Amino acid sequence: MIAELVGRLRQGDRNALARLVSHAARGEHLTELQRALTPSLTPARVVAVTGSGGVGKSSLIGKLISVLRSQNHRVAVLACDPQSPLSGGALLGDRFRMGSTTDDGVFIRSLAALTGHGAVADHLDVVIRLCEKFGFDVVILETVGSGQGDVEVRNLADVVVLLVQPESGDDVQWEKAGILECADVVVVHKADLPTAEQTAAQVRAALDLSPGRDVPVLRVSTKANQGHAELWQAIVALPLRRRQPSPACMLMQSLSDILSAQFREKESAPELAKLAEAWQRGEITEAEAVEKLVRILLMHQPDEPEA
Repeated sequence: MIAELVGRLRQGDRNALARLVSHAARGEHLTELQRALTPSLTPARVVAVTGSGGVGKSSLIGKLISVLRSQNHRVAVLACDPQSPLSGGALLGDRFRMGSTTDDGVFIRSLAALTGHGAVADHLDVVIRLCEKFGFDVVILETVGSGQGDVEVRNLADVVVLLVQPESGDDVQWEKAGILECADVVVVHKADLPTAEQTAAQVRAALDLSPGRDVPVLRVSTKANQGHAELWQAIVALPLRRRQPSPACMLMQSLSDILSAQFREKESAPELAKLAEAWQRGEITEAEAVEKLVRILLMHQPDEPEA
């Protein structure tokens, strides 16, 4: 089934893309997907847009889509929204602010981000590769940057764009401890407000505390429709950073190698196989799977030879 869907994906079948993204987001068939998704010869430029709630990320991304489509880029937007505690789905499904829902050159998908997972959805690296394989040359990740812990998106993106807004008070001080240090571009959004330049000055002062980093600070206003083309120019001027999956994901993807011949005859093999299946079905998170993996291996490690 997965091989057939991947074949249809390569032929430009959007339904196949949507189904494969759903499988990946749920942690299903990950081994098959990893084998089928060979590295792209023309990888997409992956841009993370992050910032606190209400800063206007979706509205800004909508304007960026217009700039990119005017330059014939094909754009995928993966919006990592907080998971609903009731339905388990993405809590903020208001993708209407981005527009472009009928444009074949645009793909917009909301993905649920679990609490404590660095504000990114599980298996996001696989979803990015699906979008690359489909032919999107720009992938935009939207995440809620909520402090020092939520910097995992840097491992998945070539460029991290942080949005702050005027009159944010101590938010700049709060964010500089974590996500500000990971930003490649800082955008003072809603720059039509009167205190925008003051906020930009605060951000530049905070960035001066990290010598050796030349981080552009731009003023952009979606309401006034200003600064979006300049923002994209600043993004493409930056060197690409090699993207990496999270350490937990890398370890779990090697689980199939652990289930090699040397384990198949041992009592730990059924437990490892069951663990791998549970992770691939999305019944447990990567962090939980890694913890269980370590426990199994420690429990079944060979005895020390007697002296």
